Amino acid sequence: MASPTTFSQLRVLSCLAATLSSVFAAPVNLRPRFNWETTKYLYAFGDSYTFVGGTYGYPEFSFIGSAFNLTFTPEELLNDEIEANVTGSDSGTWTEYLTGCFEGKPSDCAPHQLWNFAFSGADVDKALLPLHHNFSVDLVDQVQEWALYGSDVVPHPPEETLTAFWIGINDTGDTLYNTTLDFKAFWELEMQSLFGAVQNAYDHYLRGTYLFITLPPLERSPDHIGTSIAPLYKQNIIDYNTALINHTERFAAAHRDVNVLTFDAHAWFNKILDTAEDYGFTNITGFCECTDPTFFWFNTGHPTAHVHRLLAGAIETELKRASF
Repeated sequence: MASPTTFSQLRVLSCLAATLSSVFAAPVNLRPRFNWETTKYLYAFGDSYTFVGGTYGYPEFSFIGSAFNLTFTPEELLNDEIEANVTGSDSGTWTEYLTGCFEGKPSDCAPHQLWNFAFSGADVDKALLPLHHNFSVDLVDQVQEWALYGSDVVPHPPEETLTAFWIGINDTGDTLYNTTLDFKAFWELEMQSLFGAVQNAYDHYLRGTYLFITLPPLERSPDHIGTSIAPLYKQNIIDYNTALINHTERFAAAHRDVNVLTFDAHAWFNKILDTAEDYGFTNITGFCECTDPTFFWFNTGHPTAHVHRLLAGAIETELKRASF
């Protein structure tokens, strides 16, 4: 897997694509310029590690919409406001720290607007796994919701747009105790649904630059560390991440008019947990549903805002490094 501090794996892929295009007289690289400093729009899809609350969202679960009503008007989207501290941590998520957009209308944020369609508790596809709640919106429907009701409302010019996908945390947890599942085969099914959704975004001209984030090592979370199921959980997450990287590479090779980046959150989380004291953490096995920067975990499965803050800084460093 790629290191936590580089996008080298997909950069190598880009170089290979450029070489092949010269050999076969294919069109010159059509990818738009990417520069994080001048990126104006961040679109985000995912689960509780990514979501933010919104005044038109399902309370405590989303910025906008729910399975009860996926529709929204242009006016509702444009007037929706991010609610401060309505996340899966004691404060903001990495998307808020990355953009500096913590509350209010996304369009009022500068220099980066945050358009967050993630839904707390989301899996990839309800056709593969049952919804956590009857109001949950899986990632496939998050993208469809945006495509049907938001794609013509908020701009997404390629050279000013970054779209992030971070999903699979619930999927690997929800399937953990299934004793009959062929996990590797199932992750392949999940990738088909995930990248079908990515293709849907692409087909509706949400292009520019895509960022895919691997799953963290949740076998080290308070409710799993030291348990008998932890080794299986660890392997399932590794296998899911391997499938994700493989499909990301395929997508990049097939879509040479977009930039495709990855961030290895799995390696990054392990690094922070292994050297916790260097980052101010004194407790990495318990949790505290409070604002205490010495705790790594906010609850049994979610990191604290301090972790999100550090994660956003690490991602931003790599986005700047990947900028043209």
